[in-house]
Amino acid sequence: MISESGHMLHLLGSSHHVASLAAREKISLPSEKIDEFYAGLQEIPGLNECLLLNTCNRTEIYGTSIEDDFSPESLHRYLSTFRKIEPEFLSRHSYQHAGEKVVQHLFKVASGIDSQMVGETEILGQVKKAYDDACKRKVSGKVLNKLFQKGFQAAKWARTNTGISKGQVNLGNVLCELSRRIFGKVSNCRLLVVGAGKVAESAMEAFKSRGSQAITVTGRTFEWCPLSVKKPDELADKFGGFALSFSEFQKSLHLFDVILTSTTSGKALIDLSQVKACMKQRPSKPLFLIDASVPRNIDERVAKLDNVFLYNMDDVSNIANENLMSRIAEVDRCRSALSDRAIKLWEQIKSYPSDPSFSSHSTTPMLK
Repeated sequence: MISESGHMLHLLGSSHHVASLAAREKISLPSEKIDEFYAGLQEIPGLNECLLLNTCNRTEIYGTSIEDDFSPESLHRYLSTFRKIEPEFLSRHSYQHAGEKVVQHLFKVASGIDSQMVGETEILGQVKKAYDDACKRKVSGKVLNKLFQKGFQAAKWARTNTGISKGQVNLGNVLCELSRRIFGKVSNCRLLVVGAGKVAESAMEAFKSRGSQAITVTGRTFEWCPLSVKKPDELADKFGGFALSFSEFQKSLHLFDVILTSTTSGKALIDLSQVKACMKQRPSKPLFLIDASVPRNIDERVAKLDNVFLYNMDDVSNIANENLMSRIAEVDRCRSALSDRAIKLWEQIKSYPSDPSFSSHSTTPMLK
């Protein structure tokens, strides 16, 4: 599908729609590999602009090209080689879009209607962060800038004018509801958050708003972390909680009722032996573990222990969507409106001049 002017949009992605949690773990990019991955992307012939969206539930590469100078299959080959996975495996657990379908897809992603928790709010911040990162790397040009800025506007419209986010769909609120089911009152729960990103902040905010007075956070980033991420001690101060040394948290599991892990370490931070030792010190009390990391941080075998409740992102999302039927009409209305907007934007992009210099890299600031 090539536009008359020669500008083309491309997307290679994998998400919960086509890949299990185990498959997403193999495809997802570790945070320490992002620089290397971008460096390789820029070497792909014919790819003029590129942007990586890498979250716990999706890995997506957006790109632009001029006319037929670019082979979409090159993205597929590069990702499978980089992650050392069989091309066949990636094919089974991925999708590729071009042209208008890329616009349609991004609008749905940014608005939250493509999310595992339909209508959730965190994804828009993740998309903005990915766009900001691409701009700083000077790999996003005029076409992707236009696409993503219009995507932010479409997402804002959807949340303002439809009921897709009814019930405040976000991970923090879902965790509070699950905790209430297990412990009766959220205010009585002692929460430990491992990690200091947006998911961690969402959980702490939700527990605090429901009266929890025992909120603790730990992570590796006490000394340094990106400006977009708060340090554990900063999060503790913000929510009136406590900061725990990362080297101590594994020996302190028995002190907490609810433990959320949300890191990009790609490693198992809580293993079976540690949870067994923990439960010996709290034999009559349940333990609620939420692993919001991809790859996972908690050994899945702990779910077989008595009185231990382990949920991963797939489990949490299924629960979050329990009330989806009440919002399905709003989701359909939102999808239709976003489709109309996407068609209009694609018509604009097709009218861009085909001069490759038009897509020269830009540092257009991210829209707030």
